[in-house]
Amino acid sequence: MDAQGRGRAGDNNVDPADQWVFDPNTGNYELRLDHAGQAPARPADRKTAGSRRAAGRSGGDTDTRPLPTQRARGDESADADERPGGGRASRRAAGSRAAAAAAGPAGRRKRKPKKSGKQKALYWTAGVVGFVLVAGCGGAFYLYQQLNGNISKVDVGVENDAVSDGPVNVLIIGTDARSGKGNSGYGDAGSVGHADTTILMHISKDRSNATALSIPRDMITDIPTCPTKQKDGSTKNIPGEHGVRFNTSLGQEGRDPGCTWRTVEKLTGLKINHFMMADFNAVKSLSTAVDGVEVCAGKDLNDPKSHLKLKAGRHIVKGEQALAFVRTRHAIGFGSDLDRIKMQQQFLSSLIRKLKSSAFSSPGKLYDVSQAATKALTVDTGIGSANKLLDFGTDLKKVDIDKVTFATVPVLDNPDDPATVILNKTAADPLFAMVRADHALAKGKKGKGKKSAPAKKAPPEQVRVDVTNGGGPIGSAQETVDWLQNTKAAKLSTNAGNAPAKLAATRLEYAPNQAGQAATLADWMGLPKSALKKSSQNAGDRVPMKLTLGKDFKAPGSPIEAPTETPDGVQNVNADDKNVCAK
Repeated sequence: MDAQGRGRAGDNNVDPADQWVFDPNTGNYELRLDHAGQAPARPADRKTAGSRRAAGRSGGDTDTRPLPTQRARGDESADADERPGGGRASRRAAGSRAAAAAAGPAGRRKRKPKKSGKQKALYWTAGVVGFVLVAGCGGAFYLYQQLNGNISKVDVGVENDAVSDGPVNVLIIGTDARSGKGNSGYGDAGSVGHADTTILMHISKDRSNATALSIPRDMITDIPTCPTKQKDGSTKNIPGEHGVRFNTSLGQEGRDPGCTWRTVEKLTGLKINHFMMADFNAVKSLSTAVDGVEVCAGKDLNDPKSHLKLKAGRHIVKGEQALAFVRTRHAIGFGSDLDRIKMQQQFLSSLIRKLKSSAFSSPGKLYDVSQAATKALTVDTGIGSANKLLDFGTDLKKVDIDKVTFATVPVLDNPDDPATVILNKTAADPLFAMVRADHALAKGKKGKGKKSAPAKKAPPEQVRVDVTNGGGPIGSAQETVDWLQNTKAAKLSTNAGNAPAKLAATRLEYAPNQAGQAATLADWMGLPKSALKKSSQNAGDRVPMKLTLGKDFKAPGSPIEAPTETPDGVQNVNADDKNVCAK
């Protein structure tokens, strides 16, 4: 057997890739086990494939049983890479069933209890594989029936259906754990790992677009208490923490991906459907499987920490060099994790383009990519089987690459600790609201639904308003006045107490000569046009506008209506942009 589990010339095995035939009616590859429908061999393998088919015919028996999975994770036998033939003997052998038995029924061994999620979890640093599987590799899911044994799963206490009628939120997790074959030599040996790279990918309800939000690992946030399944089947509640780095939401104190899942939900207000997690090897194996990924360096890059050395210009990277590219940060920008995020986004975009354009040009390439991807994955139980992954991928592969946008959750330097950052709520809240409302990020484009007062905005010192609470949370009026005065420099704002009646929706009442003030306040508050009520007569010089907070009000700075264009201060790039270069 070769590295992909295929039979060599003279063996009585059939190349799995040669059994997949492209169906022009469906646009997908389909498994054909009958000799008449078998796909022709690829040019490089035509001779050996012909030998295999001839050997199969000599047995006089047409076996239509499915091909075996490539590796069962619960198998306690020697590692596939450490024994002859990779331990992947095919169930399907030409000739008699006695010959098949002699070959060894590898797929029928009695499996011992599976290892715990912590022992067998697959980790990586770039968050690449999961995103690619969803955004770029829909066709590959048709092979997963044969590759089911490659996939690990973790029960996080939430099991959603593989396919949803609404928007889908997928959490892509990459960690800096150093355990596992091929992961030595990176960072701290024996580290249990952190949420080193995390991407929350939102796919719109109509599957017309996707937004991928990179969450900085060093951002200070709150981690909620999370239930975690133990080896004996019991559940342990791991206490939450306040004001800690986001990356400690995984690995530390025995936290599993469900803790990162719950942390992201609390941070963004988005309900997560599924998670995918993988390790260092994912970047190396997947970039190699697609014959390299094109990246761009805007200057000479030399980072001794990640071992990346690139001259300025475009390069094809794969294997160790690809991993060095997504890990580097000291040779670019200010050497921060935010700069590394930009490198990872460039790599992901290029990888998706490569997959879309050529990775599935043949059954053999499809098979190679599928092997690399599924071996790298750990997923939740909701998509933890071949059939579920097939349904999941088929549903989400509709998104076009030019409709995929990467963005980074906006942060500010932490005044208390220069090694960390804090959430920039002014920019992050409207960004999260935009994604929750299922609006596509559109850099530099006005959304059709953009609503604001049709007047030139007045400067903050001219905005005069009385704020009353007519249905918002207790203390909302004073909280809003404090926010207006301290954050927006609107010193002429006043707390007018509780409104005489409750309102379902927030309302701003203003006079014609206060239109500029109303425009400014509406922009700050994220008010829809329906919230603006203009009177028929002008107001006196010192007469304030009246802002009544309704039941739809959540907090100052949180838009009443989600924006329809990318908020200012949010770094973003389209996955189809080929002109991005690391500097």
